[in-house]
Amino acid sequence: MLDIVGKRGWYFLISALIIVPGLVSMIAPSGWLSGDSGLKSGIDFTSGSVMNVTFRQEVEEDHIRERMDELGHSEALIQRIGGTNFFIRTEVLEEAVGDAMSEREVIERDLEKFLGMERERVEFDTVSPIVAQETVKTAFYALAAASVFILFFIWYAFRRVPKAHRYGVSAIFALVHDLFIILGVFSILGKTINLEVNSMFIVGLLIVAGYSVNDTIVVFDRIRENVSRHPDRDLGPLVNLSIMESIGRSLNTSITTLVVLLAMLLIGGNSIRELLLVLAVGAVAGTYSSIFVASQFLVMWDRGEIGRFFRRGPAAAASTLLHLIGR
Repeated sequence: MLDIVGKRGWYFLISALIIVPGLVSMIAPSGWLSGDSGLKSGIDFTSGSVMNVTFRQEVEEDHIRERMDELGHSEALIQRIGGTNFFIRTEVLEEAVGDAMSEREVIERDLEKFLGMERERVEFDTVSPIVAQETVKTAFYALAAASVFILFFIWYAFRRVPKAHRYGVSAIFALVHDLFIILGVFSILGKTINLEVNSMFIVGLLIVAGYSVNDTIVVFDRIRENVSRHPDRDLGPLVNLSIMESIGRSLNTSITTLVVLLAMLLIGGNSIRELLLVLAVGAVAGTYSSIFVASQFLVMWDRGEIGRFFRRGPAAAASTLLHLIGR
């Protein structure tokens, strides 16, 4: 049997090597590579104008994007609502100045001329910065509330196991680990290929939160069964046994999920690209963390290694990690 628990120091080192570049990207000052520090926010988190348009004949999303790019609105988010009806979102469109047409009129005339848009059926609105700020705040509260609920749910579900609260905390630790990986990946992609985050990104984070915790619970549930059968045995070997018994199920679930997500990335539209990318990264990170982070964190906590890690300072903490790796 593979000694997965015995190599736990390596797993945390791998996580650090993945997370640290993302953190550096998120806190890097403006001008590093291309873009500002943090994530490259889309208009969902800044402000913008929205148009609900209808065409007289069948039009593809790529055709509309070509026209919007030609008009200088490459940031536009385009989504088919149904049939020949589309949702278009851009940066705030400028109003008319003097005899010049407003940006809205320019877009409407262009889409009518080249793609046959019905101007009389256009619905137009503007998203203010206040609404955008509320979106960010609401998303943060939703994620925080979900994390608290997950913590107490796992605590209650594992109440018959000694020190049940550790399972809940370990699951949240793994969840935070996964979210940091996703944020780091999107920060780097935002600076290299100008990938923006929008409301679909937040939806993806909430889905990943559920997926990650679900995968962690699968492993924890097997740990609970083995601990109940052998209450006098050391937790480390029981965790190792539980991982070996459940790793096939976790990998099969993740692989099938990734196949579907990759297929949708290849054939899906740009409007859900960010969502699919978040889910793909989250599926990989969630599977890794449930096996190599959450369970190992539980063992380290049981053996008092976490307390020693923080009490001894940075140098001793590094020494402890190197000791774990060298085992």
